[in-house]
Amino acid sequence: MKKYLIALTVALMSGGFAASVQAQAATEQKKTQTKHVGKPQSRIAKAAPLAVAAMVPSAVADPQQQDIVADQVHTGRMVCELNNFVTVTPDPQSSTRFIVQMQKHTYHMTPVVSPTGAIRLEDAQAGAMWLQLSNKSMLMNSKLGQRMADECQSPAQMAVAEAMKLAPPPGLLDGPAIAKK
Repeated sequence: MKKYLIALTVALMSGGFAASVQAQAATEQKKTQTKHVGKPQSRIAKAAPLAVAAMVPSAVADPQQQDIVADQVHTGRMVCELNNFVTVTPDPQSSTRFIVQMQKHTYHMTPVVSPTGAIRLEDAQAGAMWLQLSNKSMLMNSKLGQRMADECQSPAQMAVAEAMKLAPPPGLLDGPAIAKK
């Protein structure tokens, strides 16, 4: 059996097989050229447009978690990169909801569960999300498939960012020194 497989492999790798494949390819090319005389044919396939997935609503935090998150949300006007700004204000009708505004866009956001511990507010209907870290915040829109505002900072976040510049946190790959053998 082993000898048969080796012989078959050698035969396939020989010029006879390669020549028949080349001949078949040439025949196919001639057929294509004769069908479309005078029309140059592009061999580059046109890419299908990318479909942006709709935002799937995350698990809304329970009322107790919403109160905890709501107390941690930075509010007010925050300066962002590219001369943008975002204004976050508590919703006067609900103590756990927020109104997030940027230029002409207004979102009514609710705290959601975040497995990373970051503060996360979402307006699932509009497809918008406000993500707040200790040193910056960002506004994202999944319907557009992009960040709308990044590097947004409240005064408290600016202080944390400055402290991180002076004493950078350890990197992911920086671990304890490994003893040499």
